[in-house]
Amino acid sequence: MATQYAITGATAREIAASVERGVAEGGLGPGLALPPVRRLADELAVSPGTVATAYKELRQRGVVVTRGRGGTVVAEEPAVASRRPPKVPEGLRDLAGGHPDPAFLPELRPPARIAPVFGSHRGSPRLPRLEELTREWFARDGVPAERVTFAQGALDCIGRLLSTELRPGDAVAVEDPGFHHLLDLVPALGLRMVPVAVDDEGLRPEELRVALRGGVRAVVCSPRGQCPMGGAFSEERRDDLARVLRDFPEVLVVEDDHNADIAGAPSYALATTGLARWAQVRTVSKHLGVDLRWAGVACDAATLARHDGRMLLTSGWVSHVLQQTVTWLLEDEGVRRLVAAGERAYTERREALIRELGRYGVRAHGVSGINVWVPVRDESAVVNGLRSRGWWVAAGARFRISAPTAVRITTAGLTVDEAARLAADFAGVLGESEATYGG
Repeated sequence: MATQYAITGATAREIAASVERGVAEGGLGPGLALPPVRRLADELAVSPGTVATAYKELRQRGVVVTRGRGGTVVAEEPAVASRRPPKVPEGLRDLAGGHPDPAFLPELRPPARIAPVFGSHRGSPRLPRLEELTREWFARDGVPAERVTFAQGALDCIGRLLSTELRPGDAVAVEDPGFHHLLDLVPALGLRMVPVAVDDEGLRPEELRVALRGGVRAVVCSPRGQCPMGGAFSEERRDDLARVLRDFPEVLVVEDDHNADIAGAPSYALATTGLARWAQVRTVSKHLGVDLRWAGVACDAATLARHDGRMLLTSGWVSHVLQQTVTWLLEDEGVRRLVAAGERAYTERREALIRELGRYGVRAHGVSGINVWVPVRDESAVVNGLRSRGWWVAAGARFRISAPTAVRITTAGLTVDEAARLAADFAGVLGESEATYGG
């Protein structure tokens, strides 16, 4: 080992504690390879089984991961919190946040009076009417809705699904570029990320096959409104992906359809293709209110049991006050009209920016959702250049693993007239950066 830290111990517990102490104190850094089992056993005069048990305990706690022939290595430090975007400078037009336009969000109407409850809601965690509406929500797009449950938002659900299905060190296939909060969540759970490239139609089938052959245990993807690139599964792409996944029936496929009602694209979901292990998650935060931390989940029987079993041990249920609020909103015809108007406006605004950028020869992606992804050579130059012209956009670094550089522009509140001005400024900034850094 290329380190001065010496692992000690005569029992599996002592050896594991020594390694963990070395990690905590910095003597064993992230990515550092630990000695092979037999070599460390010889050095410590213990049996190989004792060292193997210590390494297993460390893997279960997420301290180390196993990389096949690469051996056992110290895990990358998990994120303790999601990376927050930079604060928006005063006076700039904020196009970086990924948030919906408040003009298309309904006024929330929580219950005016709430009767006291004796005990807990663990025995009846879901309001029957909201459960019925949730089944209808999924069924309208052909997603099997025999088994549904609730969670406190998409990431809450995905985190619970991954933590009950996988063990520290297991691999998860994620989109690249992908949702930055998910890219923080996966390593925080002690799991390894395997990036799979995406295009305008979502995950690329052959790259997904490579990841699956490499041993990933779960796949997390978006069927439409993919963040940050805006991809959406076509029917052909969905079928191609389903054919790949059928060769790996033990893999859990989690679809994050987080903006189903405002994506501006039809649903071609993997959940409709008869996969053995699957879940689709839908939230209301993008079309009913960012403070409504509620998600509906449709899934297979085993996934439902594991999700709800873990929830019973933790939060127990989603607040019935929140559930009642969501129920009223979903039943309100005026709210439905407002959401539909929002979807039309988001589509118009997204397409306007892509069209205006195209007039200057700038290629952009965004076939669905509320964001546009624009490949650039130098993210910082573009972000700072647009800042000097009054715009604030998101550098692509926090969305990427190995994908090429780009910037993300949230178009939810961008008017068509503003799109023309932004495109002209964007082209001007690109010209300035090329003059500075060379073409």
